[in-house]
Amino acid sequence: MTLRQVRYYIAVADTGSITAAARQVNVSQSVVTEAVKSLEAHLGTLLMERGARGVQLTHEGHQFLRHARRIIAAVEDAEDALVAERRFVEGTLNLGFTSLVAGYYLADLLARYRRAFPSVTVSVTEDERRYIEHLLVNGELDLAVMLVSNLENRQALEELVLVRSPIGLWLPPRHPLLEQETVSLVDISDAPLIMLEVDEMERNLRVLWQTRGWQPNVVLRTRSVEAVRSLVATGAGLAILPALAFRPWSLEGDRLEFRTIADLTQTIDVGVVWRRGSELSEPAAGFSDIAFEH
Repeated sequence: MTLRQVRYYIAVADTGSITAAARQVNVSQSVVTEAVKSLEAHLGTLLMERGARGVQLTHEGHQFLRHARRIIAAVEDAEDALVAERRFVEGTLNLGFTSLVAGYYLADLLARYRRAFPSVTVSVTEDERRYIEHLLVNGELDLAVMLVSNLENRQALEELVLVRSPIGLWLPPRHPLLEQETVSLVDISDAPLIMLEVDEMERNLRVLWQTRGWQPNVVLRTRSVEAVRSLVATGAGLAILPALAFRPWSLEGDRLEFRTIADLTQTIDVGVVWRRGSELSEPAAGFSDIAFEH
């Protein structure tokens, strides 16, 4: 059981809907659904019943909800106590972020960190993975939050995985594949694809295709996640991307859908990385703690 699962469960219970809960906690519906299923499996009981009009908590679900609220309240009390101590920490913190990760974690993590460590001066560098690794090894960065799936210099770097995000298929509304609960790579082997060219997404996907002897039908490339959303929503192609980047609406207000890919078990992992053997300063250790809590 994780705090994230507990928070997602509370969101579903409060909103009465997987869809509304996903919007509230700013993740995909599949992530919320999986969190609830994992909780039910762990507890060995059905917590909620799904229906056309949303979800209804079972008797056991109501019982667990009371405990869930106490769990989160206790965690928040502990965080408040730590914040009181952190306010006396001073110094500097040099952070690195890769581009895709920055778009989803940078603002929130910095806001949380600055509330907890108001006397620490923070400097942020955003760049490609190879350059961030170079700065870490050279001691020019204290920490980096980045995709750790592709780390090359593992002998010189240590990592703490924060999120393992499944890779899924982004589709426009009314696409024929939406009739299926899940899709397979065979279903999309010839489909037109929109390729995101940040954080080595294209390299990751090409490896998947090469191991299966296929050549992806890439019709458009872009470095903008928002462009991918808009292109998929308007029917220009499909996209295979991690669930962490999925949002059900484009900037223009067009809807997108997400489906898991049954035979794609690889995940895109986000983590905190630092130079192996180096002792984290108090500001750096504090950031790592906050990132893990988040």
